[in-house]
Amino acid sequence: MNISNWTSEHTTTAKSIWSDYQRAHDLSDRFGQTVGIDPASGHLWFGQSIADVVSKRDAAGIDAPLFFERVGSHVYWRKGRRR
Repeated sequence: MNISNWTSEHTTTAKSIWSDYQRAHDLSDRFGQTVGIDPASGHLWFGQSIADVVSKRDAAGIDAPLFFERVGSHVYWRKGRRR
């Protein structure tokens, strides 16, 4: 699957995988990290940034598109300033 084949179903699946993982694991030591979620396999990679997560995925010999979340946040990145 390449990025042009990404669907809203992939996003929904990745969010479900992430929600289940959060309920089953203590993530207090990973607060602020990036997680990359492969909706096809359910595999998760953690790192300090998207580039770090992608490097870890590549090192594992996997070439799958990932959905990214920030541990402990409802948004990955907020553009603009707060008022």
